[in-house]
Amino acid sequence: MHYSRHNNMSLLWVTGLCVTALVVVRISNWWYRWSNPKSNGKLPPGSMGFPIIGETFDFFKPHGFYEISPFLKKKMLRYGPLFRTSILGVNTVISTDMDVNLDILRHENEYFNLSYPDGLVKPLGKESMFLKTGNIHKHIKKICMRLLGSENLKWKIIKDMDHVTCEHLSLKVGQGRFDLRDLASSLITAHLTPKVISGLKPETQSMLMESFKVFSFDWFRTSYILSAGRGLYNTLWACRQGMKMIKDVYTRRITSREKYNDFLETALEELEKEGSSVNEDVVVCLIFTLSGITQDTTSKAICMVVKFISENPKVLVELKREHEAILANREDKEGGVTWEEFRHKMTFTNMVIHESLRMTNLTPMMFRKVVKDVEIKGK
Repeated sequence: MHYSRHNNMSLLWVTGLCVTALVVVRISNWWYRWSNPKSNGKLPPGSMGFPIIGETFDFFKPHGFYEISPFLKKKMLRYGPLFRTSILGVNTVISTDMDVNLDILRHENEYFNLSYPDGLVKPLGKESMFLKTGNIHKHIKKICMRLLGSENLKWKIIKDMDHVTCEHLSLKVGQGRFDLRDLASSLITAHLTPKVISGLKPETQSMLMESFKVFSFDWFRTSYILSAGRGLYNTLWACRQGMKMIKDVYTRRITSREKYNDFLETALEELEKEGSSVNEDVVVCLIFTLSGITQDTTSKAICMVVKFISENPKVLVELKREHEAILANREDKEGGVTWEEFRHKMTFTNMVIHESLRMTNLTPMMFRKVVKDVEIKGK
């Protein structure tokens, strides 16, 4: 009896060890295949990080504005300017080589297509313009220029933007200190929303503006998974709520046939044209994406312009001189900035704007999807 129990225990131990060894072998094999993805050609060197999440958090870890990402520095020192990794669940080759990047752009729509990882664009839905390729982008650009093109800047946007800016700054000036990016985001949203969709009830407009402000592509820019999860949830909530409100307004417009002088009206006119390549979902997604991204990127740019000016006192002195001269020659002192003033009397101001935009890299990376096998610089 004692011998039999001993044999059973030995059998259990052997079985347990065999199962454990099998699991270890399978996991090791899976990890090896993950770290060494198959390719018909030659892949650049690199590492893939953890399965599924890859090296996403290291790649997007926050760093100083004037610094090269520590992740890129480490990889470039080890593997050179071209290396492979995994970001947002996608096997990725990163190029920091200028010649390679130029070659990629040269073969746009031949070997490479504009594409973004699902983790960035899924919150916007399958009709997101980020998922579209080909001529539809020209179509979308044409629609957008009717809102943000020079004619609209001349007659609709300049004075209104000046008024909204003064209004927001007047409310903040007594506080002594305030968050510039939050202020810039608020004033851009307050200015843009009525031009995109007019005739909204105050509470509806307020909710829509809040959705635009909450929306962000920065949810993954954190070292903590819980923070990233919270950011993703907020982004998904903003997308869902914002698009639902836009779709409700869209449906009412289609039913009532009332005319409004706004961007939604422009999009509806384009939608009704024969052979139009846009549909209802594209229009709704375009309006939300355009509004959300505009306030996000423009507020960042404004912060950097203020930072650059604060670091260069001579620039501030010249800006004040130019603007005071415009005010001194203006008949209507309270009339706000005109297109003629902006184009013909703000020479130095425009130079500051262009130089600030040159130094401010709001898009530090571009995503492309390889659609055909291609060899660049022997790799």
